[in-house]
Amino acid sequence: MKALPLLLLAALPLFAAEPVPTFEGSIKRLDSALDALLGTDAKIEVLATGFNWSEGPVWFKDSLVFSDVPENTAFQWKEGDKAASIFLKPSGSADGRGQGSNGLTTDAQGRLILCQQGDRCISRQETDGKITQLATHWDGKRFNSPNDLVISKDGVIYFTDPPYGMEKGTQPDIDFHGIFAVRPDGQVTALIKDLKFPNGIALSPDEKTLYIAASDPAHTAIYAFNPDGTHRREIFDATPLKTAGGKGLCDGMKVDTQGNIWTTGPGGVLILTKEGKHLGTILTGQATGNCTFGDDGSTLYITADMFLLRVKTKVNGMGFK
Repeated sequence: MKALPLLLLAALPLFAAEPVPTFEGSIKRLDSALDALLGTDAKIEVLATGFNWSEGPVWFKDSLVFSDVPENTAFQWKEGDKAASIFLKPSGSADGRGQGSNGLTTDAQGRLILCQQGDRCISRQETDGKITQLATHWDGKRFNSPNDLVISKDGVIYFTDPPYGMEKGTQPDIDFHGIFAVRPDGQVTALIKDLKFPNGIALSPDEKTLYIAASDPAHTAIYAFNPDGTHRREIFDATPLKTAGGKGLCDGMKVDTQGNIWTTGPGGVLILTKEGKHLGTILTGQATGNCTFGDDGSTLYITADMFLLRVKTKVNGMGFK
């Protein structure tokens, strides 16, 4: 079905800049099954704008926290706010020379867990605000630039480690683009070593499937693995969407309670079944970095380049009842 255009104007820019940028988006429906996940009256809202590259959103203590990677800053947005405010700076590079945080999530105790690209590690923000590095090396070698992460119910942190967040001119210690697991005791295991440019990562509701988004410009796709990294299968090839002019690559993703995959990709946020059937796309018109569910679980927040967006859903994201 043809997407109906939707023109929205951000209420206020994050920074004092003129003119105020406008956002044009729509929802493209490819299958009637989408109607049970995203209402036919769903609207895309602009919450804030003016970011350099927004990424890694997470619902955190009744607010949304997300990264602006090049600005080495994590921002916070709450209902009623006219703009986002600084939550953590520096967010990913203590000396300010590298990239900031990227993917964010929370652990079972509600603490913020960060992919700190500039410092090349997985870290935790303690309740007093201090940062504790949880994992910095594998096999005696520093990580490249941890990009995105997900935590299992038993506390295992799975994360992707491509090189493109590394400081320019820095040679990687690890000669592959890895997917790693950090056990609660701190043990680090390399699960997958042969996937180019792994990016977004998510677990199925039963945690028997690990999903990986590959942002390889030559072949951007969604893959499924067993949680131990075995039994690789490609479930969706997004390369044709890129070839057709869709901005962006497969990047961050989340899974709803029914097992559907909400993944950023060429054009915006693609909604896929667990088998990889494409039901529709939230078209943002921007290269879109990531998304997450928030509020009571039935709101999808989207980081799309300079914009923070949201859309109401009819299904809850994982982690919400």
